[in-house]
Amino acid sequence: MQFHLDEISRHVARGAHAVLLLDRAGWHTTAKLKIPNNITPILLPSRAPELNPVENVWQYLRANWLSNRVFDDYDAIIDAACEAWRKLLAQPDTITSIGMRDWAHVGQSS
Repeated sequence: MQFHLDEISRHVARGAHAVLLLDRAGWHTTAKLKIPNNITPILLPSRAPELNPVENVWQYLRANWLSNRVFDDYDAIIDAACEAWRKLLAQPDTITSIGMRDWAHVGQSS
């Protein structure tokens, strides 16, 4: 996570500031992290997956390509997950719709 924060920080324009929405996974909240001065983390409430769009991405992957299957081994799981991810990446409009929240557009016309 530290490498991730450092990389984001490197790409924030001079004089700008990044805000990161994070769930409360241990690697997001550990006191060992040194948050760069040009980043502010905002932690989502615990047990609120509806606020974290990536949770909906995982749900979509499971519902469309990964559920109700039996895998022979670990490599088969990884292969299926990668295949599902590639299928989703080929559908950018689907990705947008999965993460869309009507309430997140207050004051904007749709």
